[in-house]
Amino acid sequence: MKNCSSPDRRSFLKLLGTAGLVAPFISRHALAAPPSRVLRHASFGTANMALADIKAICFNEFVQLVAVADVDLNQAAEVKARFPEARIYQDWRELLDKEHKNLDSVNVSTPDHTHAPMALAAMQLGKHVYCQKPLTHSLHETRVLTEYARQHRLVTQMGIQVHSHKFYRQGVALIQSGAIGQVKEVHLWCSKKWGDLGAPPAPTATPPAGFNWDLWLAGCADRPYVGNNYYHTLNWRKRLDFGTGTFGDMGCHIYDPVFEALELTAPISVRSEGPAPDRWNWAVNAKIRYVFPGTRYTEGKTVALTWYDGDQLPPADIRALVPVEQDANAKKKRQGGFPSSGSIVIGTKGVMLLPHYATPRLFPVAQFKDFALPPVVSADHWTQWAKACTGEGKTTTNFDYSGPLTEAVLLGSVAVRFPQTTLEWNSGKLAFDNVKEANAFVRRTYRKGWEVTGL
Repeated sequence: MKNCSSPDRRSFLKLLGTAGLVAPFISRHALAAPPSRVLRHASFGTANMALADIKAICFNEFVQLVAVADVDLNQAAEVKARFPEARIYQDWRELLDKEHKNLDSVNVSTPDHTHAPMALAAMQLGKHVYCQKPLTHSLHETRVLTEYARQHRLVTQMGIQVHSHKFYRQGVALIQSGAIGQVKEVHLWCSKKWGDLGAPPAPTATPPAGFNWDLWLAGCADRPYVGNNYYHTLNWRKRLDFGTGTFGDMGCHIYDPVFEALELTAPISVRSEGPAPDRWNWAVNAKIRYVFPGTRYTEGKTVALTWYDGDQLPPADIRALVPVEQDANAKKKRQGGFPSSGSIVIGTKGVMLLPHYATPRLFPVAQFKDFALPPVVSADHWTQWAKACTGEGKTTTNFDYSGPLTEAVLLGSVAVRFPQTTLEWNSGKLAFDNVKEANAFVRRTYRKGWEVTGL
């Protein structure tokens, strides 16, 4: 497509690397035989992760970027330069109103609190959706998007691109092959600190020209703009109303291979043993224990998965099962070689360490020294979705998969509000059975004028 010309290979991979994405599996062979039809596409968001998504999706020559929307027009400069024929809007609702007849698909790559309204509004117009993780901000929103996409047979994908990478696919294959036996327990962690307790500072600035603060707030309650990146553009993940903390940001990545490999469903219970958020912000150093029903890949009738973030780590006796002081695979390390993010899967016959993201390793080393890893290859997460939108192939993280995954992760956003309390989750009712007060956090209330039918 003329206005969606592919960036050169070197600059494209450089972009993905600086965006923190998984670039090695992007390959030109995916474009060798593009579908016969054109995929007319729009993006909600133009910078950071949105820009990476735009370039990755439009790397496919059969994709035409028709329009983009960004509440901060200052961020749209690179998109405007690279795709001069794409129309630029500030209000995503105006984009859908004026362009919906010219579109087949959209990507939603904006702060968490806007995912559900944007994605559902687009789906209600029959558009296929690629949505960044976490799928939504609340449990109810996730259920609505999942059910709507299924009922209307729309092509969907959540932006957990590492799902398609060889490292995670190897981890899934190892667990399901029985290499470590039946799984007894799992420990998952991430050193990010998307939390910041304390009241917002007094407003010290007005929104810059070209940035619409009211549009950025969207369905959240009105409040004054605060400069210095307190909300926009960097730190919104720390704020209760806009982000979902470290577990919402990274949990959808790190839970993913375990969730898939064990064929997990909805948790039975969730319990936080870390600090609670305050009125405004998420805390750091979470410790959240989930109990899931057992599956054919687990040892017992239930299996426990425990999440840690910030300075929290799995206990020393668990870390001792994976001695990685000389680990050359982990890209990011702390405490003498221990990965800064990843999971430890403990089985009846061995233990797997799956860094985020690096080659999985099996322990004890002597037991697995001659073990050959599964010969899986990486796939292109974005091209998989784009081709599926044209009727070629299927996606692997459609909302039927990523919806339940997101629900499980977002239960943590409720549990941390009730420390040292085991919350019993009834997935069928989308409610907590034993702590009724927790049900107030299952769904959101939208600011007047920002409601979307169905949410």
